[in-house]
Amino acid sequence: MKFMKIGTRPDTFYTEEATRSVISDVPSDLVIQINNISYLLHKLQFTLLPKCGLLQRLCSGSDDSSTITLKLHDIPGGEEAFELCAKFCYGITINVCAHNFVPAFCAAKFLQMTESVEKGNFVLKLEAFFNSCILEGWKDSIVTLQTTAKLTEWSENLGIIRKCIDSIVEKILTPPAKVTWSYTYTRPGYKKSLQSIPRDWWTEDISNLDVDLFRCIITAIRSTYMLPPQLIGEALHVYACRWLPDTTRIRTPESSVSQTEEVFEKSRRILEAIVSMIPADRGSVSVGFLLKLLSIANYLGASPVLKAELIRKSSLQIDEATVSDLVFPSQSSSSQHFYDIDLVVPVIESYLMRWRRQPPETVENTQLIRTIRRIGKLIDTYLQMVARDKNMPVSKVVSLAEALPDISRKDHDNLYKAINIYLKEHPDLSKADRKRLCRSLDCQKLSPEVRAHAVKNERLPLRTVVQVLFFEQDKGSRATDPRMLTQELFQREKQMQISRDDLNKLHLGGDEQSVSTEGLRRTPVLESSSRDYQKKKTRKKFTAA
Repeated sequence: MKFMKIGTRPDTFYTEEATRSVISDVPSDLVIQINNISYLLHKLQFTLLPKCGLLQRLCSGSDDSSTITLKLHDIPGGEEAFELCAKFCYGITINVCAHNFVPAFCAAKFLQMTESVEKGNFVLKLEAFFNSCILEGWKDSIVTLQTTAKLTEWSENLGIIRKCIDSIVEKILTPPAKVTWSYTYTRPGYKKSLQSIPRDWWTEDISNLDVDLFRCIITAIRSTYMLPPQLIGEALHVYACRWLPDTTRIRTPESSVSQTEEVFEKSRRILEAIVSMIPADRGSVSVGFLLKLLSIANYLGASPVLKAELIRKSSLQIDEATVSDLVFPSQSSSSQHFYDIDLVVPVIESYLMRWRRQPPETVENTQLIRTIRRIGKLIDTYLQMVARDKNMPVSKVVSLAEALPDISRKDHDNLYKAINIYLKEHPDLSKADRKRLCRSLDCQKLSPEVRAHAVKNERLPLRTVVQVLFFEQDKGSRATDPRMLTQELFQREKQMQISRDDLNKLHLGGDEQSVSTEGLRRTPVLESSSRDYQKKKTRKKFTAA
């Protein structure tokens, strides 16, 4: 980082209590008060007044021999900026760099240290340093722009912000092959000495800026239409990682409630700015990033409008998601379950709402069918993961499983796996909840291997097993012997201590609902087959005897 050295004299300023003085044989005749600091200086012994037009005007009506007291509480940059200007007047060595340029320049302008007052004055030297060094550098321009946050109005009026932004944008638009300046890029596995300059080399450096300044740069870049939307999206992703909380690692805040709310309010403002800057182009940001922003919005208590916008954007790309994109810890203080399934449900519902509005001939489009089946497979795999959460309510699993239309699942094998995992992890689940969980399972869409497993699965409700048996008998599957399946049913009946009357009720539909129309038609066949099988078995025994 470049700096400018001015002056040759050693620093002779010293402090006594709240007073700053200069070592000199001449007594002080000028007192300048800034905030809680008093400066004991000299009007004419050194070139303080000759270089400062404001001080000349304020002291114009006073006697040269009298001590004058001036109050400059409104000087931009405060006492530190004033002291830089005073040391320049005294010829004391000072170093000006990107970190202190803005307050020094604003204070020099405030004190009217211009060429019209005296040649070679402070303002002229600072302007030369700004134009030839700061604006020509990459990190110097960013640091200088960053320091304008404390003197926004002065910086805008003096053109510092506009010139810094123009310089930064110009360098961002430079082709990577022509980048010759130093930049920050700390991505894992990247080595500057061995690899070419990445297209997003600039994103980390501008992420240090205040959100309003960051927005100005992004807006200026987008107005040129020279960079692809994906690069803008990457800059937003880097900025979000830099300033927004990581909801996968939330810890209970130890600070006071007022401090926490202040931090939350700042984070909400940043989140709203990031969402407003997301390009409308599909794929400009990943669906994983959108879901991450939605999780953060829930955590921060963002506005319903903002959440709705994130849900809409996420639903447009949900078919591109992976299971890891959907996994977030629950942010609800009232729930004990770990996985935030409430984050996924509204996104799926938003997608389906738009999908159902498609004309019938469009819905039958091969591409749309592939898309919704890809989503169905994603959700079933996700359900297998959340099913392992011992505190996950069955109602949430059922709501997500039943949210998808029938066309979204070519088969129900993955859904069966999710249900089986949930039943295994929740052995105390009531009979009613077991039935409710298996309600969305279509036994006709199970593969022969899965049906064979389901028949022997003691965790499943008997009603579901009966459905599998009916379908097996109706289909005449080669994978399973119907007599064996019938025998399996009665073995299950004996193990579960179900009476014959209860079983008949189950076959006939009972008090609740019939197993299926197919099941009702096949009930006598099943019982007849069972009797025939037992008779043949008895005849064989009698013949053998």
